[in-house]
Amino acid sequence: MELYLWLGFLGIVFIMLALDLGVFNRKAHVMGIRESLGWTAVWIFMALLFNVGVYFIYAYDIGGIDDHYHHSNVAVSEQTAAADNASFKIGEYDAHRGKTAAIEYLTGYLVEKSLSLDNIFVISLIFSFFAIPQIYQHRVLFWGILGALILRGLMIFLGAELLAKFEWMIYFFAGMLFITAVKMLLVDNENINPDNNPAVQMARKIMPVTSEITNEHFFRRVDGVLMMTPLFLALLVIETSDVIFAVDSIPAIFGITRDPFLVFTSNIFALLGLRSLYFALAAMMNKFKYLKYSLIVILLFVSFKMCASGIFKGFVEDNKDVITWVSLGVIVVAMAIGIIASLIAAPKKPKAVTAEGTEENTEE
Repeated sequence: MELYLWLGFLGIVFIMLALDLGVFNRKAHVMGIRESLGWTAVWIFMALLFNVGVYFIYAYDIGGIDDHYHHSNVAVSEQTAAADNASFKIGEYDAHRGKTAAIEYLTGYLVEKSLSLDNIFVISLIFSFFAIPQIYQHRVLFWGILGALILRGLMIFLGAELLAKFEWMIYFFAGMLFITAVKMLLVDNENINPDNNPAVQMARKIMPVTSEITNEHFFRRVDGVLMMTPLFLALLVIETSDVIFAVDSIPAIFGITRDPFLVFTSNIFALLGLRSLYFALAAMMNKFKYLKYSLIVILLFVSFKMCASGIFKGFVEDNKDVITWVSLGVIVVAMAIGIIASLIAAPKKPKAVTAEGTEENTEE
């Protein structure tokens, strides 16, 4: 049983979160670009290091996870799964299986990471709306992502159970991704008004809200009355927004793999790096104007892939390795084209002539 693998992974995650908030970021401070890029690199390194672990976990069938892996992929026939399991003993090395699982994890991680870029702009709008000082934003994001870990876990478990019991759910998830892609193409995120969030409206009815932010606390007493601070309202909106993001992103990763362990771990590692990535990119997201179209292409591709896996089961299974590599390539190329095109199209900073007659860059 692979239960101890799940418990071990969750233990690693909570240790990293405890070190993050309790040691490295114990005191509230403004995270600069250099620090945020450093932490982003750390989280990416941890995600890639875990990918090496995924390879060995599946190559050696640690915890008997191979049986779970086979039954999580509907494209694998019962006869094929039975034959594989019958000819394989726990602890026996299988490089092909380890490589396939590692590629699926990496592809899922890249999908979730790319979709999280759209989240960054929304989070920036939320902080701006509630006028949250940058010095307190890290704390709000920390608790927001901690809550998101729990919500994502529940939604992934539910999604895996639905796909296992109802084959037609694959088309439902594919339709959701298609609708999300169309919505991203037509809807402007700048029209989001956090004050219209149902959770915020309900919270305002339950407890009074103070407009003052004097520290990093979510609640404070004003004249003996316990009141919510704007930090708590921002946290509520981020949590409820993540539910919407999860409805979009979790079907996308199920289009890459049906294995709940790979889905959950890649999803969580993408979330863990979201805070530092936010501080590194929030101020520059408006420069990546073509990145949105890369995300649309990725969602449409995964939607098509999910439909194909349901209609052409035999073909998908016979060409599983090729399709896995193609999926990884499409996602990497789509993101690269969007980033490069945005950088090329970005307006250049005007140059001013100094008294010495030399040119120097000025701010826009």
